[in-house]
This record gives sequence, C-alpha cells and structure tokens, in this order.
Amino acid sequence: MPSIVAVAIGVAVAVGLLVVGSRDPAQSLRAYFVSPFSNRFFFGNMLSSSGYLLVAAIGIVVAFRAGLYNLGGDGQIYVGALVGTYVALAMPELPAPVGTLALLTAAAATGALMAALSGAAKHLWDAPEIITSYLLSAALIPVADYAIAGPLRDPSRSLLASARIPSAYRLSRLLPPSELNTSALVAIALAIALFAWIERTTRGYELRMTGMNRDFAAYVGISRAGYTIGALAVSGALHGLSGGLMIAGTFHAAVSGFSLGIGWNAIAVALVARLDPLLAIGSALLFGYLEAGARTAMLQSDFTFQLGMVVQAVILFFVTGSVLIRSRHQ
Repeated sequence: MPSIVAVAIGVAVAVGLLVVGSRDPAQSLRAYFVSPFSNRFFFGNMLSSSGYLLVAAIGIVVAFRAGLYNLGGDGQIYVGALVGTYVALAMPELPAPVGTLALLTAAAATGALMAALSGAAKHLWDAPEIITSYLLSAALIPVADYAIAGPLRDPSRSLLASARIPSAYRLSRLLPPSELNTSALVAIALAIALFAWIERTTRGYELRMTGMNRDFAAYVGISRAGYTIGALAVSGALHGLSGGLMIAGTFHAAVSGFSLGIGWNAIAVALVARLDPLLAIGSALLFGYLEAGARTAMLQSDFTFQLGMVVQAVILFFVTGSVLIRSRHQ
C-alpha cells in the first residue's frame, strides 16, 4: 500500500468522523479543511508546527536509514527542551546569538546523549534499541514533569511552566501575529543538507549500506559502532534540537507536556516520505495541515481533540502497516 493511500484513508476517516459526529457537518468540514488558510495567524502557525515536526522527522530518517529504530523521540524532544531552557535561564547575560546557540546546543546534546545510550547498549550488549530508546524516554519524561512542576516552576504563572527565557534569545517572527519564526527556515536547510549528506557523500553511502545489511557493512570495514551509536546520536540530536527550537521560537519557556506526541508524528512523517529528507518537507507540511485543521475545527465547531487524535492514529497505523508489508516482500 503506497504511503499516500494511507494518508488518503486517514483523511477519509476525518471526513467520516466530521460528518457523523458533528451537529453541523458543513461547518466542521469547512473549519477543518479551509480554516488553516483563512488568515495569517492560522496559516503561520501551521507552517511553524510543520517546521518543528520536520526537524524531528529527519532525525527519524537518520536512524531508520541506518537500520535502527529510535522510539524515544518524545522524551528526547521534551527533556532536550527542558535542558535548553535551564541553560538559557542560568546564563541570561550572554549576547543574543550566543545565548540562542547555547540553548539549542544544550537541547541537541541532551537528545544526542539519550539516543547514544541506546546505541551503546545495542553495540555492546545487542540490547534492542527499539525497546531501550522508548524505555529511557518514558523514564525521563516524568522526571522532566517533576522539574517543571517543582524546582523550575515560575510561581507567578498559572501554567505548570518555567520562567521565560530572555527575550534576546528568542527567534525572530516571520509572519506576525502568528508563531512562524526562523526555525522553519532552519528546518528546511537541515532537510536539504541531510539529503545531500546521505545521497552524495561517502559517509552517507556507508550509512545506507549499514541500513541495508549491517553484517555485510561490517565485513567490508564499515564501522559498526559509528553507525550504531553515532547514527542514533545524530537522530537524538535532531529531536533535541526540535525541542530547543520550540522553546526559542514559540513557547519561550518549558511548559508541562508541551511537546508530547510530536515524536510519534515524526515517525509517520518520515515513513510517508519514504525516508527521503526532501520528501519529508512536503510530508511535514501535510501533517501540519491536518493538525492545524483539527485545532481550528475544535475552535470553530464541535470537533473534539479526541477525533483529531483518531485521524492521526489511523494514518500512523496504515503507514506503518504499508512499510511492514513492503519490508516483508523485500
């Protein structure tokens, strides 16, 4: 089953749910499919969320192209964002570009470390990274929740959130009053650079070779450790960077549970794009559109958050099913 068919099924499910579950189907359909383009605010927010999703998705591409499975994306994004926020709050006097860079570097390094631990366990003890990456993420998310609700919480705010990062560390807006900022341009640049690296360099060829047959790659002298620990570290770094960009670009503080779910959506984006970083740009825009449609439909009609989650789950189910079927045939 082609990935686009899976997306079409998900959209059909969305239409069916809107028609059956809404008191005013016409209004709900219009809100879901048209409202994301109705003004600068909705349109810019759609592009903004697509950019964050794209960075995480190309992190999935790196891991999957190396024949590895990083299921800890949610935790890497969330914990990376928290550490980046802490660094920004701990060093408020840095010059603007340096402070922003410190925030993003800390977030990326945190994600890289979390994923690299799973890679090391895979390399040293053959522990399945599909399990260890998920378990490590699941173990650290409650720790991050505790830090946000306890030691790092800003008591002056009604939200469970940290203090706001210095205004000088925040990324520039591109389409006010929406949240769209320069992180969207960073995401596109990273996707193009990753495509060039994977498809046009020797290291990229070795990554692809390792993903196709790890034993043969090791036989011809390709470093097994480098494309196990290293590949997962890069994957985690991109996830952590996505969290850091969300802090610097949109939230400006670590808010409890603000990013959970993006790691799973990133897997669907990467699979729909057939693990191609360039195609992931369009795939992220598509998922950003579906998510924006669900949000606006919730604001403007009786469409519920749960229905939006069902649509995303259906797409993820059929996309992963099509990949498994294709892999079995190969």
